[in-house]
Amino acid sequence: MKKAIPVIIAIVLIILIGGVYAGTKFLERYSYSKEYADLNEYYALNEEGETAIILQDELVEEKALLKDGIYYFDYATVRKYLNDRFYVDKTEGLLLYTTPVDTVRTEIGSHTYIKEGSPVEEGYPLSLYEGETLYIAAEYVKNYCNFSYAVFTEPNRMQVYTEWGEEKTAQIEKDTAVRYQGGVKSDILKNVSKGDTVTVLETMETWSKVKTKDAVIGYVENKRLSGETTAERVPVTDYTEPEYTSLTRDYKVNLAWHQVWNADANSMFPSVLAPTKDVNVISPTWFKLSDNAGNFTSIASTSYVQQAHDMGLEVWALIDNFSTEIDTKTILSSTSVRANLISNLVQTVKDYQIDGINIDFEEIPMDAGDDYIQFIRELSVVCRKEGIVLSVDNYVPTSYTNHYNRKEQGLFADYIIIMGYDEHYSGSSEAGPVASIDFVSNGIADTIAVVPEQKVINAVPFFTRIWKTEGGSLSCESVSMDAAAQFVADNGIETYWNEETGHNYGEAQIGDVFYQVWLEDLQALEEKLGVMGNYKLGGVAEWKLGLENAEAWNLIENYMKE
Repeated sequence: MKKAIPVIIAIVLIILIGGVYAGTKFLERYSYSKEYADLNEYYALNEEGETAIILQDELVEEKALLKDGIYYFDYATVRKYLNDRFYVDKTEGLLLYTTPVDTVRTEIGSHTYIKEGSPVEEGYPLSLYEGETLYIAAEYVKNYCNFSYAVFTEPNRMQVYTEWGEEKTAQIEKDTAVRYQGGVKSDILKNVSKGDTVTVLETMETWSKVKTKDAVIGYVENKRLSGETTAERVPVTDYTEPEYTSLTRDYKVNLAWHQVWNADANSMFPSVLAPTKDVNVISPTWFKLSDNAGNFTSIASTSYVQQAHDMGLEVWALIDNFSTEIDTKTILSSTSVRANLISNLVQTVKDYQIDGINIDFEEIPMDAGDDYIQFIRELSVVCRKEGIVLSVDNYVPTSYTNHYNRKEQGLFADYIIIMGYDEHYSGSSEAGPVASIDFVSNGIADTIAVVPEQKVINAVPFFTRIWKTEGGSLSCESVSMDAAAQFVADNGIETYWNEETGHNYGEAQIGDVFYQVWLEDLQALEEKLGVMGNYKLGGVAEWKLGLENAEAWNLIENYMKE
């Protein structure tokens, strides 16, 4: 027995040690961690005044700025989440915002903004630079859009709502911790007390993702939640979007472009108009940007306008940026240059009693997209006041022309004209039609996705490109509808209807030259007008007078009557 006692003691000790070890492991696994997370690290705050943004129910990577007791959003954040209509002129140090009737302006760093000619004083800088980053005061942004924000400290964070919908909430049943992740070993973000209300963002098997009243997002155990309810968040309605009135007509527009090379060519107006039917707007190419100060040349004619008016036509004079002597970015990015251009353009239009302006600015650089749309906004304000119709020519939408911002154009301008041609153009890498039926159809569909149908005019081509390949080199020549038909006849080229493109197509090897032609003939025009008839568009336009077959006007007349 004496010999057995040490053995028993050893066994007991082993059991005790094992039990202690197992208990320790059990506690290590199932006991609640009391470690606290570093909230500055959690919110990724590194600089003084930096403020985290919780947008709706998500912590976003962008940061706000707290400076001298005022909260600011950086310019990119404002445009991304709140309102993309703010415009910055870095050179002239201005922050602009255009409404239907005015362009509100403030000098960066100023406490004052100018609205409809009158200064409005605030008690803080409305905008400021921190290094290279421009910030706009949150309270100033609220003048132009509906959103709410609440701020919290230690660390700095801001809860922002731009949308309001259903919110699911629950009560905390017992004092507990909101943890970084769903697990008892996860670090604590914040302690919450019995009776506190949290927003339930996601419910899992044993844990729920929640947001506290002071915008801390983390996880609590489901057993600590009770009394779940769903309610609508109360929307902010302090700001009312103004009405952007338009001078759109209550009838279809039939606009014909008249390319006028010099002042003497204005006398050709009666003869080029004679074959037409149902044209109610003539757009002569009178104005051309001439320098980087926003000046332009003009070959406008009083007698031309008077003749058009006598025939019941409106005149929407075209201005282009085709001169190689000018830099479009330089012109459009300067607020003072834009103002000079707009003032002189509108005054010229008034002097000649012109009814509208047609903007034909092409090949706008991508980095000038914001400048271009700001020009359209500012011009629209003056045109609206003066009763001048503003129309803007646009390419068929593509990914590389998104910076033209057709949606914003459609809000400020009266008409958006799709240049429904040049699918293949001089300089294209391959031969092809001027405007295939899918090209036209997609152009209309993609435009009306962001612009009201009644504001959209689709332009059709009166020209054909004759393509020739010689010695491995591709080139083309643009010719009238009749000249294209004559070319096919003279060379005995057999054509057939190509259903895929919506053209009569022909090709021929003549000597060393291989010719291809997709005819923009009456049948092709009828196809395009048929597609247009599927929509309630604002009308049709034609490029250009003098290139059409006379019978084309019968088809257009039928479209106008639909």
